[in-house]
This record gives sequence, C-alpha cells and structure tokens, in this order.
Amino acid sequence: MEQQYDPKTLEQQARDHWLANNSFAVQQDDEREKFYCLAMFPYPSGKLHMGHVRNYTIADVIARFQRMQGKNVLQPMGWDAFGLPAENAAIKNNVPPARWTAQNIDYMREQLRQLGFAYDWDREFATCDPDYYRWEQWFFTRLFEKGLAYKKKAEVNWCETDQTVLANEQVVDGCCWRCDNPVERREIDQWFIKITDYADQLLNDLDELDQWPEQVKTMQRNWIGRSEGVDLDFDFNGEPLSVYTTRPDTLMGATYLAVAPQHPVAKAAAANNPELAAFIETQSNIKVAEAEMATMEKLGMATGLTATHPLSGEQVPIWVANFVLMSYGSGAVMSVPAHDERDHAFASKYGLPIVQVVDKTEDDYVYSSNTWQYWYADKTGTISINSGEFDGLDFQGAFDAIADKLESLGRGKRTVNYRLRDWGVSRQRYWGAPIPIINCDRCGTVPVPAEDLPVVLPTEVEFEGVGSPIKKMPEFYQTSCPGCGGAATRETDTFDTFMESSWYYARYGCANNNDAMLDSEADYWTPVDQYVGGIEHAILHLLYSRFYHKLLRDEGLVSSDEPFTRLLTQGMVLKDGAKMSKSKGNTVDPQALIDQYGADTVRLFSMFAAPPEQSLEWADSGVEGANRFLRRLWKLVNNHLAADPAPALDTAALNEQQKNARRKTHETIAKVSDDYGRRQTFNTAIAAVMELCNELGKLDDRDQSRAVLAEALRAVVLMLNPITPHACHALWPMLGGEGDILNAPWPDVDETALTRDSIEMAVQVNGKLRARMDVAANADKDAIEAAALAQDNVQRFLDGVTVRKVIVVPGKLVNIVAN
Repeated sequence: MEQQYDPKTLEQQARDHWLANNSFAVQQDDEREKFYCLAMFPYPSGKLHMGHVRNYTIADVIARFQRMQGKNVLQPMGWDAFGLPAENAAIKNNVPPARWTAQNIDYMREQLRQLGFAYDWDREFATCDPDYYRWEQWFFTRLFEKGLAYKKKAEVNWCETDQTVLANEQVVDGCCWRCDNPVERREIDQWFIKITDYADQLLNDLDELDQWPEQVKTMQRNWIGRSEGVDLDFDFNGEPLSVYTTRPDTLMGATYLAVAPQHPVAKAAAANNPELAAFIETQSNIKVAEAEMATMEKLGMATGLTATHPLSGEQVPIWVANFVLMSYGSGAVMSVPAHDERDHAFASKYGLPIVQVVDKTEDDYVYSSNTWQYWYADKTGTISINSGEFDGLDFQGAFDAIADKLESLGRGKRTVNYRLRDWGVSRQRYWGAPIPIINCDRCGTVPVPAEDLPVVLPTEVEFEGVGSPIKKMPEFYQTSCPGCGGAATRETDTFDTFMESSWYYARYGCANNNDAMLDSEADYWTPVDQYVGGIEHAILHLLYSRFYHKLLRDEGLVSSDEPFTRLLTQGMVLKDGAKMSKSKGNTVDPQALIDQYGADTVRLFSMFAAPPEQSLEWADSGVEGANRFLRRLWKLVNNHLAADPAPALDTAALNEQQKNARRKTHETIAKVSDDYGRRQTFNTAIAAVMELCNELGKLDDRDQSRAVLAEALRAVVLMLNPITPHACHALWPMLGGEGDILNAPWPDVDETALTRDSIEMAVQVNGKLRARMDVAANADKDAIEAAALAQDNVQRFLDGVTVRKVIVVPGKLVNIVAN
C-alpha cells in the first residue's frame, strides 16, 4: 500500500469504481427488508454550503450503515428547482431561470459526487422538469374535480417586492421569508386546497409518529390549533351576530363586541358616520401581515350600535377593531376584558367596562381590574362569579352549563374549530409549475384534460421588471376551452413551490415511469424510513407533505398513512457563534476543504464535531484533527501490513493484554452499532473508534497480537465505512476483506470476547477513593470484602477505627464505613 494517506488519489479511485459499477442503483426486492433513506433535497443555488454537507452526510451515514445490515437501501437525490431565487437571479443577470438553474444543478451535482454520497442517480429529477410537474398538474385536476381544490377571493399576505402571495408560514416577523421586506394584506383571487378537511387526521396521526422529535410534533399540533368551543349569536336588529369562543364560561363578562373593519355591521354603521368611515378606510388599507397582528397597536372606534346579550338580555356596544380579521371565523369576537390580555388592553385604552366573572379559589387571592391577570389561561382552581345561575361552577361545569343553555335557547351550539386554514397554492410569479386551469366565459373554470398535460412553462423568456412574463405572452395564455371549443384563457398563476416538495419523495420510487404519477414500486418504497432535514421545515414542508400523502392515499396511489416514519432534524452550522451566511461573511467553502483535505475529512469532521440534532460550531482545528486521525489510521494499517503476516487468531492462546484489546474491539462494535442505529449519535461512535485505535497502537508484535490487530483493523474499517467510505474502500482489500466493502456485512459482536477473567473495582473508605483492585470476575461478596480490606492504602485509613459496614456494589466499587 501507499505509505502516505493520499485522499485525492484514493477518493477518485473509489468514485470511479462506484460509477463504473452503478453501485447505488436499486430496484424493488421483496426478498429483503427495504430501507428508504432521504435527506431534504436542495435548491440549486449554485454551490453547496456546510449546512448541505452536514445534512447529506448524516443521511449517507445512515444509508450506508443500513446497507451493511443487509437491507435493500434507496437513497435518491434531486432538485427543488422552482422558486423566487432563480427568478430574481434571472432579472439581475439577464439569464432565463431555466438556464441558470440547469447550470447550477450541473455544478452542485459534481460537488455531491465528490463527497461520495451513495445516491441512486438513475432516479434524479428536477421539479422544473415537465415530466415531473405534469403529474402534479394531473393530480391537481383530480383534486379540483373532487371539490378539494377551489378558487376564491381572499385576503392574503402580499409581498410587493416579489409581487407574490405568501402563506402565513412564509411570513417571518411581518416580512417575506425570501426577501425580508415588509408584507401587507391584500384581497385577490387565489387557489386553495382544502387541508382543513384533513385537520383531524393530521392532528390525530401525530400520535403514531413515535420516531419524530416531540418538538416538531408540538409545533404541528399548535399550528393545527384544534379548539373546542361554542358558536353563539348576539342579536342585532333581529338578526344573529355570530361569534366563536373557546371560553363560554366567561360569556357573562362580555362587555363589548369587536368586529373587523370589513364586517357588514361596520360598513352599515359607517354609512351615516363619516368619522367611522374614515377610520375603517384607514384600517382596511393598513399594510400589515397577519403575523404582526398580535404585536401591533390595538386601535378601535365605537359604531354607536349595540347587540343583545344572548343570556342576560343586556345591550352590548359594538366596536370596530383592527385586531379582528374578516378572514378568520365570522369577523366578530366577544370581548371579555377581565380575562383576556388583548381585550383588557383595548378596554383600558377606550374606557370600556371590565367585569370579573372568573375567580381563583385561593383565600389570599385579590383581583384587580387595573392589571392583566396572567392566571386566566390556567383553568385549574377557578370558579365562576358574577354569572347568575352559573356562579360557583368550575371551568368545565360552567362551559357545559352555558353551552347547554345556549343550545336549549337556539342561540348557540358546540363547535370544534382549527387555527389551520386552507392551503393557498397559487403564486403570481413566473418560475413555477403552471396551474392547469382554463377560464372560459361560457363554461367557467375548466381543468386541462389529462391528455393535454403537461401545461409547459415557456423557458425562453425576457423579464420587464418583476412581473411574470407569461402574463404578457398571448401565445401562452390564449387557448380554446376543452368544453365548448370557444376562445378561453389559461391560468397564469403558478403553483407555490411547496406543491413540488410535498410529494417528491414518492416520485423517487418510480422516477422513470412516464405513464403514471406513482406505481406499485413507489408504494413499495414509501413511507420513507429515515428523513433528514432542518427543523425550520417543521410546519411548512412537513405538514404539507403529510397532507399531500393522505391525498395520494385517498386517490389510491400509496397505501400508507404517513410519508416519513423516522425524522432526524439536524442542527445548524455556526461560526463564531452565528449561523453561517453570506451576509455575515462567515461562510466556509466546502469545495476548498475537499481540495485541501479530501472528502472523507470533511465528512468525518461534520459527524464528529457535535451530535446531529445540535448546532455544530465550526473550528478549523477540528477539520485538521479529523485529517490527522485518518492519517494515523492509514499509518497503523501500513505498519501492520509491513510486519510479518498475522497468524490465525487463537483465542485460547491470548495473554491478558491481547484479551483486553480484543474485548475492547468487540465492546466498540456493540457501542458503535447502537450509536449508528438506535441513538444516531455519530459523534460518540467516532470517539469510540478513535479510542479503540489508540489502544490498538499499544499492542506488541507477538504473533497473536498481530492476529488480534488484524481482526480489530477490519472491524475499524467496517465501522468507519459509512462515514469515510473512500478510505475504507481502499483499506478493506488490503486487510484481506472479501469483495467490495459496500456489500460487506456489519461486524458481529463476539460475546465470548466480552467476558472478563477479572474486573477492576474502586475501594472507598467513608466515600473517598483509597484504592483500586482487580478481583476475579466470579468472586463472591465475602472474597471481594476481604480483598478490599487487605489493600495497603485502605489499611492506613482503617488504623485505630472500627469498621461498621462494608457495602459492595457488584462490578463497580466497595465502600467501607468506619469511625
């Protein structure tokens, strides 16, 4: 073998071998257990960053480990290729997005190859390929025909900079998640998919995802936001004015109603009130995203109108308030300022009544209407007061009694509501999949027939400003109606890119099937057994994918209920305590590291520096340390091969040092197996292998020492193979390994090697360590006590005192209690 570790040469040789043998291509195999390992696919931005490297290395380690368990492993790769960045880059550089995207894909693909990831490249696709989005368009027409996709005017989050609609999840601190510019509210026509029809399934099935992080499941539960409450009616001039509340127990404390500026009652009141009309006009045009509603200043104005309380019969004033959204619920809320922080602030500002109707049962509690009562949300230990016949009831008792009373009077009913809103899937930008809808003056909204799909997005376009070029291309949008044959126009909005990323994992299973969206092979591979990606996708991508999978199931395209069985959310890569980003100027180019140290060093460092779910703090010294270890390992193997050939291992002939080294080898195999498989703590697995290598370096040159070392080095190479596959590909045959290491099984633990003739035990006197001793592994308690008391250093501390008790903790320590 080469005496010096030469990563450039050996890594190229390994990659050439994998390419020539198409080593990672897989097919359905019903004779073996399948394992589908997937990392969230990248946006082709042009260059990999260290976050990519870490994410994809984690998944590759898992995939290679599972292959060594004898499983049929699929690990594919593709490109989340649509979206605003390509469009913005095209405007900036005067290059069509399709061309810009293809160039970036070519470059990033080569970077991924250099890192040695075990991808089945035969299944590669980009979401901007018509062969891909054709099926997305087809599926959308199916949803439209089933009434699950619809179009309506809606108040949306609008990014003026990017000229497009944003989902609520895409608004971060009132700004666009892409361009970081302020978002406003605007009413436009928008396409939706009825995710709310699946709210209960999405919520309940979280309980089945026992291999998902609890944090992610909690985020999804909160986003779905299931609440049980009551829809109830105040009377307004003989007509019901409906509100929804989760706290009917506080109904007797409702001192005013708040309605949205667009509410019919507000508009009616403004007809004869110029001041109110001006206020409503101002608030209706306020440029604020829904995400900001909680923190913005609460403003309102009295309408001069009142409504009749459904139980007390009292007149309750109606106010217009900027914190009420017409798009949520009925556009009206009942306000209980004594027990709601927002309502309390509003009532205090405008001098509205504050009536306490919930009290604490503790004797020393004193209520003050001047201060917000933080305890209100905690329903335990409270009773109703100032509520007439409902006084003295606890929360649930008051909830049920008031709900029953409202239902008996025909003024309310129990209702389950969700925070979740239907998924707005249309965007007003160009670089996305065209929505397959034709608008006809005679036939209305007509889906494009399956035989006319895909509706292909023109790729050779020119931009004039930020507007979508296809909105200015008659050759694209002018068409004929599939129903009547008359003149019609195509929809010029495109799909939100989360449409593509919500089902891509399933398409990998049958990526080359041109006759169907999914087939039996896709069903064989799904669900994904291991999914890897950032926790920032906990709501946006993961919730939409779960919903889409259930739609696919109900269409008969998959048989499972969930898309991802096990989820690992990796931490960020930090430098100097901050997330790596171009804007901070603290990025590290992985390509430069590959060129300097080799891909295996980069992979090893990214796995060793921190547990996968925690953030990784970048350190140049850590990269150098990973490289030193690989060089030491290479030298250890080189020295072993340069010596006389190792004889056959004879376990009966081993001395104590050799037994200990062999025990260490098999203890390490057991630990690393658990770290890779159950715990997924790859940093501790690497540390264990490093510790083993240190011990192996201490072995002498006796025959059986070389035999022990030969066995151990083969185990080391097998254990490191998922992390440093290039070096291990080279080392395996040098150490006598049979065949391609890709097909080698994971090393077995020899249980007999783990047995010990003796064990080391600590000896304490009154809890302080005074000696260590070796005792026979099968020694009984009396023998251990006697040996402990006989230790020279223990005798020194027992001189002149009386031994009261000897405590033996088997296999660990002896504590002698004396005074």
